[in-house]
Amino acid sequence: MTRRAALCTAAALPTALATPALASPALAPEPAPKAGTDRPLFGAVTWTLANGLRVVLAESRRVPVAAHYLFYAAGAGEDPHGRSGLAHFLEHMMFKGSRNVAPGAFSLAVAREGGQDNAFTSRDVTAYHQHVEASRLALVMRMEADRFAAPLIPADQVEPERAVVLEERRQRTDSNPRARFFEAFAAALWGPQHWHGRPVIGWEDEIRAITREDMLGFYERRYAPANAVLIVAGDVREATLRRLAEEFYAPVPARPAAARDRAPPPAAAREPRLIHHDPSVREAVFLRSFVAPSLTWAPQGDTGQAWALELVAHLLGSGPGSRLYRALVETGLATGAGCSYDGEVAGAGSLGINATLRPGIAPERLEAAVDAVLEDLLQHGPTEAERERAIRQITAGALLTLDSLGGVPRLLGSVLSIGLPLDLAEFWPRRLHAVTLAQIADAARDVVGRAPHTTGWLLPGTPARTGSPA
Repeated sequence: MTRRAALCTAAALPTALATPALASPALAPEPAPKAGTDRPLFGAVTWTLANGLRVVLAESRRVPVAAHYLFYAAGAGEDPHGRSGLAHFLEHMMFKGSRNVAPGAFSLAVAREGGQDNAFTSRDVTAYHQHVEASRLALVMRMEADRFAAPLIPADQVEPERAVVLEERRQRTDSNPRARFFEAFAAALWGPQHWHGRPVIGWEDEIRAITREDMLGFYERRYAPANAVLIVAGDVREATLRRLAEEFYAPVPARPAAARDRAPPPAAAREPRLIHHDPSVREAVFLRSFVAPSLTWAPQGDTGQAWALELVAHLLGSGPGSRLYRALVETGLATGAGCSYDGEVAGAGSLGINATLRPGIAPERLEAAVDAVLEDLLQHGPTEAERERAIRQITAGALLTLDSLGGVPRLLGSVLSIGLPLDLAEFWPRRLHAVTLAQIADAARDVVGRAPHTTGWLLPGTPARTGSPA
């Protein structure tokens, strides 16, 4: 989860541990920093162990709870050619025990302490995390460090777990017409073997081809201390974390870490237009996605354009008041519309537009309205009122992240794991405040006006012979 995603979902992250029963009456709530000031949002401290592991602490004494997250700079984007889904499959197998922790004992121990543990794989990272009462931090650090150093990845568990992964794919993608369309749409823009075009869970035939040797090789290349970031947030003191990190994580052997080798974006979309019909679909869906610069990649080296693109996406499609909402929803053409952009990725990013067609409306009417909105932005640029609204609403979301035990490490981990500095996470509101109207207009012209893109429709019914969306 990146900064933008963390802000959007902070309020929905697990809060079961942050209950009144765990709150300490002796500790008054900390005032939240105001977004947009020069005060760091998290006040995090960081250091590096001798083996190369980076440690980060974002201390908060609001409740006696600790969030413990271990990020590896290895996600689905690092899957080898022909082995999509490898990073995700390995994540599953990392729960099969380690040298000193029996299979299933890790999760059972956390549950017995009233905590939560889980993991996730994205394009950029694989992360393992636990939320526990603060005095139990040593327990999860000991077990996670053991898993880091010596996972079992037992051969007799590969096939049963492959069945679990395939069933997960069937439930989340294969049985969902929208999910199938979104998967095909990404492949249409980037190509089915580009790291951006492959699904995180993997293509089915490639999941079936993954071997235990593939997993062991991926672990050796990617799960090195120098390729990982340990982030702890909550009621933990720096001296305590330094001692525990030296005790449990410093003994993990150092070894060479494979660098990311992300392919650049295609010079042109593999399929500029994609039209799918599905009889199980009731509402037509419109998508358009553009290749875009990110904070780590830009065609001319200007990664700072990512800040302007955040504002472009917000003024175009961030709820009531945005241009797409007014042009599509308020006019009755669509039941929903939005625009998304995430600049915190390792490699090229994307800016995407989406809308759900209102029943009875011809698809070409909605698409023409989208084109008109984009053309108006390119011709006349944004207004100062739109710039101020976007900055105000985006930075206000920082307060939600500060109040979320899980949001803080997820946000910090997503930034640090792709090689961005800690200061970027601590002071990002002021970077948005510095974006000018001219920079927003330039970013819109460079991406919406010139970048490779794909337009897609998911429509009810059977395929039309003409290939028209009508």
